[in-house]
Amino acid sequence: LRPCRQQAAILEDLVRNVPLEFDFLFSKSHAEVISGKQEGVYAWIGINFVLGRFDHEDEEDAVVTVALGDQGESLVRKRTVGILDMGGASLQIAYEVPDSGAFSLQQEEAAKSLLAEFNLGCDVQHTGHMYRVYVNTFLGFGGNFARQRYEELVLNQTSVHNRLHGQQTGLSPETPFLDPCLPVGLEDTVARGSQTLYVRGRGDWPACAELLQPLLAMSNSSQASLAGAYKAPIDFGNSEFYGFSEFFYCTEDVLRLGGRYSAPTFTSAAQEYCRQRWEVLTQRFRGGLYSAHADQHRLKYQCFKSAWMYQVLHQGFRFPLDYPSLRTAQLVYDREVQWTLGAILYKTRFLPLRDLRQESIRQAHASWLRLSFVYNHYLFFACILVVALAIVLYLLRLRRIHHRQLRSAQLTLLWLDKVVVPPAQGNGP
Repeated sequence: LRPCRQQAAILEDLVRNVPLEFDFLFSKSHAEVISGKQEGVYAWIGINFVLGRFDHEDEEDAVVTVALGDQGESLVRKRTVGILDMGGASLQIAYEVPDSGAFSLQQEEAAKSLLAEFNLGCDVQHTGHMYRVYVNTFLGFGGNFARQRYEELVLNQTSVHNRLHGQQTGLSPETPFLDPCLPVGLEDTVARGSQTLYVRGRGDWPACAELLQPLLAMSNSSQASLAGAYKAPIDFGNSEFYGFSEFFYCTEDVLRLGGRYSAPTFTSAAQEYCRQRWEVLTQRFRGGLYSAHADQHRLKYQCFKSAWMYQVLHQGFRFPLDYPSLRTAQLVYDREVQWTLGAILYKTRFLPLRDLRQESIRQAHASWLRLSFVYNHYLFFACILVVALAIVLYLLRLRRIHHRQLRSAQLTLLWLDKVVVPPAQGNGP
């Protein structure tokens, strides 16, 4: 967590053991519904924490100059990463905005609702760990909802075209609408109310991407257009992004290009896929040539979703075609990064974790002292017993040796008495 290494280690231990101090985060009585902005902030905190971007002591990584406060103070610290996340229904982006002076007067009002400022230091005095993050969620711009909007657009345009030109395009399987966003030969239907549109894929990826362009500017009932929404400036020369969910699935499941993103390589692979006949793609699928996560739905809409992802990235968010610092991923350091991790880190940023650790150390130390006293008490008496036993054994051994020596001396005298002849008596005349 945060720039405080000791506090980070403490939090990881506490979260692992789920102590009572953090029950408020999980109890039903304290449950809260978070907004898309909060989720984006939490996700941003989670990925940067896992990547170690809040540790400012390591000077090997790229850095940025961050403006602090209204006094024009600045700080050079490690560069954080931005996130792109496209689900089925919504699209989200979050990244740090180092320069507070990057907004014009007209942009300030829009920026207020889209910028989040928070302190990730050990306390409020650690202003060096203030972060300013742009977060925006676009409802209806996820992969599945975008396909639905595209189908409605095609249905309406085809209906108008038929009325104006007296044609029957899409009204029967014999005269289908040739959909550039589906693989060649794939037949499908689009039904909206009483209307049914018969479609057949023609696999023209550039035409598909061009046909999707109006969807970026189209608004829906809950969200303004992607193209017209305010976006904080991005320094593409000194930034880094991670793309999750559909960004990863589009590049990896079928095209097997997950990881470092290259626009020319991705475009070439996507066009090649769309040009293939549907029978060939299904045969390759049955042969296991695609990712284990790929299914029939992925095969069917891969052409469309890759074109949509491309348009969102380069037309919606204006990423340069030669941008080298986008990586698509599902796992970071072999683990999935969830916004819940960032939520825990954010919610506990000002808890007295070091006091908790010191208290636990004191309690453990007191317990150790009590156990140590009892243990040493018995050890002392055990040592005395061992020494006394050793002395007794030594004395007994000395006594046995002494007895042996006395007995040996007695036997020696007895032997001499029997063996030695007494002196001869004098002889008579």
